Amino acid sequence: MLEPDDHAHSITVGIVDDHALVRAGLRELVESEPRLRVVGEADDTESAIAMLTTCRPQVALVDLELPGGGGIAVLQAAAERVPDTRCLVVSAYSDYAYISAALDAAAAGYLLKTANRTELAEAIVAVSKGTTVLDREVAQRLQRRWRDEREPTVSLTPREVEVLSLIARGSANKEIAAELGLGIRTIEGYVSNVLAKLGASSRTEAALWAHEHRIVGGGPGTLAPPRR
Repeated sequence: MLEPDDHAHSITVGIVDDHALVRAGLRELVESEPRLRVVGEADDTESAIAMLTTCRPQVALVDLELPGGGGIAVLQAAAERVPDTRCLVVSAYSDYAYISAALDAAAAGYLLKTANRTELAEAIVAVSKGTTVLDREVAQRLQRRWRDEREPTVSLTPREVEVLSLIARGSANKEIAAELGLGIRTIEGYVSNVLAKLGASSRTEAALWAHEHRIVGGGPGTLAPPRR
């Protein structure tokens, strides 16, 4: 169980799932942690968007299989209307198509419904702090897919490796510029070059590549947030 933090406010959570028993189970798990508090629930796409825009939870647990448009529509609406709410997908599906679609729709993380109480609570806290969290099986599936699709050798300059390392640690371009003592436009150029060389469509993909190839430390399950 997470340690209570007397100096921290409760992390507010919204739950989106079309099964009442699943919602009840998630609520019980969430509210068993002293730092977490459920502020809203929804069982379909329309009510989910309404709940998120009204309650504005810090973290939303979103199932992908929803009546009325689906979880991807909820993720897209949340990114547009309540960008401060970070959506953590909690799904029974580990197929690449589901994972890729969710990450493309700005999901802040992807857990499987096999996750236990501790994994769920820790993921909510991490996501609320800006970290992107992937279930280990999900991360491994993504890595295998991207590894199979790419050439085994990527040629990065030492400076590009530095930039990639900082991307994987969650640094924004301004932070990278300050760290390396370079101009923001120069860093933007390096970031574009790195993504192009890796064949990555996002900073999240680049970060996963960096972790897989041991450019930065840590396991594949937790990544710093993709930011520009």
